Amino acid sequence: LGAFLVISSVLDPFLSVFIPILTWLVYLLECSDGSYYAGITNRLEHRLAAHNSGDGARYTRARRPVILLATQEHPDRSEASKAEAKLKKLPRSEKLSFFKT
Repeated sequence: LGAFLVISSVLDPFLSVFIPILTWLVYLLECSDGSYYAGITNRLEHRLAAHNSGDGARYTRARRPVILLATQEHPDRSEASKAEAKLKKLPRSEKLSFFKT
């Protein structure tokens, strides 16, 4: 988040273009009732604020506040979605260790 790729002009190094790099994240939250919620985003701070304000997923609305437990970066949305699907298939006892690999 907040990373930028700088592309410099060969003719004039003072003419640089800043292009934001979107990193997709798989994240794991712990809800107030102790349950876990997994999701993906490319704007983590915005997404956490949405979950905690009641504007996030329906599951987390009644289980606020939520706490961020872990994140994992992926190059694009497709890879993040695949990782999220794998995470959601794991038993609860293995979810945190998923982020250590």
